[in-house]
Amino acid sequence: MARKNPSRKCNLGSVRSTLRKMNYGLVGETSAVQICRWTKNSLRGDRGCWKEKFYGISSAGCVQMTPSVMWCENSCLHCWRPIEMNLGTELPVVDSPTEILDGIIMKRREMLMGIKGNKKVDAKNFEEMISPKLFTMSLSGEATLYPRLGEMFSEIRRRGGVSFLVTNGLNPEALQKLEKDGLPTQLVISTNAPNEKLFSQWHRSTKVEAWNVFLKSLDVMRKLKGKVRRVIRLTLVKKGSDGEFCEMTNMSEENLDEYVSLIKRAEPDFVHVKGYKAVGFARKRMGYDKQVWHGEVLEFARKLLERLNCVGGAHALHGGLAVEWELGAEDERSCVVALVRRGVGMRITSY
Repeated sequence: MARKNPSRKCNLGSVRSTLRKMNYGLVGETSAVQICRWTKNSLRGDRGCWKEKFYGISSAGCVQMTPSVMWCENSCLHCWRPIEMNLGTELPVVDSPTEILDGIIMKRREMLMGIKGNKKVDAKNFEEMISPKLFTMSLSGEATLYPRLGEMFSEIRRRGGVSFLVTNGLNPEALQKLEKDGLPTQLVISTNAPNEKLFSQWHRSTKVEAWNVFLKSLDVMRKLKGKVRRVIRLTLVKKGSDGEFCEMTNMSEENLDEYVSLIKRAEPDFVHVKGYKAVGFARKRMGYDKQVWHGEVLEFARKLLERLNCVGGAHALHGGLAVEWELGAEDERSCVVALVRRGVGMRITSY
């Protein structure tokens, strides 16, 4: 049963209308699902996205969703979602986790039925292929604003599914609460800005003391060692030639050392290094000239790897026990490289 929140009155009509035109499947009052092109590719027999390649989970069964579609503290420059329609940080209604999941699964199935007749799709195995396996909280908005998130992760686990949470790290108390209510399979904290000045410029947060709050979330991540798979995700942008943010970059030599400091503070299992792409609404804020291509991402990741494996001022020997981090995987089509802590397996083998 949904719980009304009387402290905020939102007129969602125009926002919901716009989202429907953008092929969002709206569920309840604040949740949504969308079918990404990688899911469609996988159903047609092509390889899915980098998550399928890295973790072994079929993109055909990936549910890209959110319990808080247009609620977020930030207005990040690189976000390809319509952040200009942000509705604040307080959900007007709190639907139950079961209601949301049931609605998401039903809406997603409805949205996928049109592809069943495609001659490239195996119609015989279609139902099995689209069966939800991975629920990724990364569609839009900030999922940790939904107060029953831990219950939702527990319900996903009860149903035999895997869950990924991608968060901006501005709700450390919510992350702490997950340890009691239910942790996701994998926790990802977006760490795009390596210092306070760039953080303010990049994320344009409404949160007071946002940088210090973000650092608290890295501390929470460190304390969750052994309880959940933990990821620090970087989205790289390079200097451009035109526009308000043309000089902004997070790829300098100084930034490398700053990132190492943050990674060592959080002690994650994985570091994902991705390249910014000028797609969707991001094109209104940062141009194509700020895109980072796979070769540049790989070069930055290798520099980061070298610094992470620098012990006591001297570089560790590759193949020796002192090497803590390794280059685990890369995907050129998605422009992403994964660094993996030594001894940590990437593939998820159970649902």
